[in-house]
Amino acid sequence: MERPIKEENPSESELKNWIDRSNYPIKEFFNTRGKIYREENLKERLGNMTKEEKIKLLSTDGMLVKRPLLVGENLVLVGFNEKEWAEKIK
Repeated sequence: MERPIKEENPSESELKNWIDRSNYPIKEFFNTRGKIYREENLKERLGNMTKEEKIKLLSTDGMLVKRPLLVGENLVLVGFNEKEWAEKIK
């Protein structure tokens, strides 16, 4: 079954759900190579933020969210790791 691609920013509730369902720490959902991440000095700031504050921040701008992001019924994959994706998408 094909699913539509979401083009707008993920909502706080979507992000919370994806983070909770994944096996990744919340930091993995941040696009650490992105311009906004660097300009906002998020590497230093994230350590002082709560999980809820991090999720709220991620929901403000889709450019903060690491790509690719694959959300399925039974999986959430963030960033491309060929071996991991091959194992989980069968």
